[in-house]
Amino acid sequence: METTNTDILNLTDVKTLVDDFYTRVRDNELLATVFNAVIKDNWPAHLEKMYGFWQTILLETPAYSGSPFLKHAKLPIAKEHFDTWISLFNETVDSHFKGAKADEAKWRAARMSEMFQYKLDHYKNNPAEPLI
Repeated sequence: METTNTDILNLTDVKTLVDDFYTRVRDNELLATVFNAVIKDNWPAHLEKMYGFWQTILLETPAYSGSPFLKHAKLPIAKEHFDTWISLFNETVDSHFKGAKADEAKWRAARMSEMFQYKLDHYKNNPAEPLI
């Protein structure tokens, strides 16, 4: 799909981004195994959470609260998973959107990826359980 040359402006745009991104995740050999093992048949609920998450982040609409790191803290994931995740995310954004919010989405996803990797590495090398 080609870029529409429009930005991420509303919930419909967020849903387009999230739905296409997670379709790509489910089709990706490396990521599908991890995501499907955890989410199982609960994809509709997960997608709803992701709509709220990205709506909160990008549209400043309070639709999500929580701390996503804990849900990822014990997953069998490493740098290659994050690299693949961010690559798919950026490809998805670029295939649909162009503009300040699209750029922000990619920037925020990259920062989340870095933060998650840092925290996961820390907890893998230290016996303490994550508090947050």
